[in-house]
Amino acid sequence: MKLLITGGGTGGHVNPGLAIAGYWKEKQPQTEIAFAGTDRGIETRLVPWAGYPLYTIPVRGLSRSLTPKALGHNANALRLAAQSVGRAKKILREFKPDCVIGTGGYASFPTVYAAQKMGIPTAILEVNAYPGLASRVLSKRAGAVMICYENARKLLSGGPEPVLTGAPVRPDLVHQDRAQARAQLGIGPGEKLVVSFWGSLGAEYMNRHMVDFIVRECRHEPFVHLHAMGAFAKDWMPQRIAQAGVDLKQHPRVRLVEYIYNMAQAMAAADLLICRAGAATMGEICLLGKPSILVPSPYVAENHQEKNARALEEKGGCLVLTEKSCTGEVLLDKAQRLLADEGRCLIMSQNARKNAITDSQERIYQQILALL
Repeated sequence: MKLLITGGGTGGHVNPGLAIAGYWKEKQPQTEIAFAGTDRGIETRLVPWAGYPLYTIPVRGLSRSLTPKALGHNANALRLAAQSVGRAKKILREFKPDCVIGTGGYASFPTVYAAQKMGIPTAILEVNAYPGLASRVLSKRAGAVMICYENARKLLSGGPEPVLTGAPVRPDLVHQDRAQARAQLGIGPGEKLVVSFWGSLGAEYMNRHMVDFIVRECRHEPFVHLHAMGAFAKDWMPQRIAQAGVDLKQHPRVRLVEYIYNMAQAMAAADLLICRAGAATMGEICLLGKPSILVPSPYVAENHQEKNARALEEKGGCLVLTEKSCTGEVLLDKAQRLLADEGRCLIMSQNARKNAITDSQERIYQQILALL
């Protein structure tokens, strides 16, 4: 059997695909699995790192701005879109998949669309509460539609009835041992570990605040801190910290990396997570029962990240801050107060875990089996 999983551009669409692939390999090791994505998204690193072949398609997302630069970008994106379906058909003829699984985002559109035109069974997984354009269009002709939030159901009409599966998490996350993960990361007994990240590309606005956060924490180093800068900040963030008078070589407890490839290990070891509120990330937070400070991205459709985060906050499972209310000083203060309150962290952990869909992998697996 052969499965082709498509979706990319950001880790929020790539990681669910990797989770599906990993679980399927556990159940049916003989299955041949490949990925299709963009030629310059995070999938170009994550997929090969996970050991799967990746077919690339030159496709770009559309900008919502009306500036001359944005209009020029959109013109190029439309030109590439016209070519991308043809490229996707060539990939499908070469790989000959039994099923194509789309995990959302503009990167998934050409391959799923081409598969539907060619009569190949397709399944759609929408990880967000507000479905993207690709999912809304492709779901009408899909063989199976899976959702992570009930809110998405009403916006995916016209095709098969969506099935609530929850967000898939990578098998390596499920099987992580906290004590072993901490030992492998060099976290000593009694030390607190904060893990922060703003997505595979990073967020310039939040990373500017993280510069101040890190400069302040280096004055007394209250915890071990692992921060993923993202592709767009790796070239300027360390320099700005240095310009503020901090030599990170003198502060080994503060660790800056472009991307946390061993994210499952880092999350298992963490005492506190500071991050966005994408569906996949929130699924992992709930499954692990991790205390978290969530700063939802305000740049997503229908503000779905804040809706996701507020729903968990109302149940006592996280602390939510808006981007506008964030500064490095505020974030550091909230993190220190939360880590100092072990009782609150325990309650937050328990409430987060109550919201986990623990068998999301199996639900997705069964939906694809039924389609096949």
